[in-house]
Amino acid sequence: MPKRHTWLEDAQGLLSGVLLVALAIQFFKHAGLITGGVTGLAFLLHYLTHWAYGVIFFAISIPFYIFAYRVLGREFTLKTFACITSLSILADWLPRWVSFASLDPLFASIIGGLLAGVGILVLIRHKASLGGVTTLALYMQQRFGWRAGNVQLGFDLLILSGGIMMVSGPKLLYSVIGALALNLVIAINHRPGRYMGM
Repeated sequence: MPKRHTWLEDAQGLLSGVLLVALAIQFFKHAGLITGGVTGLAFLLHYLTHWAYGVIFFAISIPFYIFAYRVLGREFTLKTFACITSLSILADWLPRWVSFASLDPLFASIIGGLLAGVGILVLIRHKASLGGVTTLALYMQQRFGWRAGNVQLGFDLLILSGGIMMVSGPKLLYSVIGALALNLVIAINHRPGRYMGM
């Protein structure tokens, strides 16, 4: 039986994963891109209302806690809540610590997608997520054996289609490239039967 992560290993893993995703959000936001999942839905609402991204992300994540608690358990839900809360704060604070004088949107989409994918993968391996689509994708992987990355990509493309009226053609294309980069990281590195973390 694999050795469980210690609380210190979990804390380091969760913080690292959240920081990587928060940095990815800065790349997407600065380049005017969107992404999939609840993160992408928060982007759409942020661009539409100009409300703080972190507040929107936290609010629309609330319904997924009930689902996560019922199907993935208390530990997963508590860790996910901590990650969502941390990301909600960091997404709005990070612009105070990092900015870009020049940023190519294609590069932003690729590096943002890779950073987010690695961050989410770290969270998954420490039995957590950022809620929403990732929680559903993990459940479907456990229940039906479907790859979490492929499930998430399907939902992401659906949410990205909602951005057609909100971002220009090239930026929508870059956003799709970012979503593909993110989901390829998860699909390739997180398969049923491989390391799941404890």
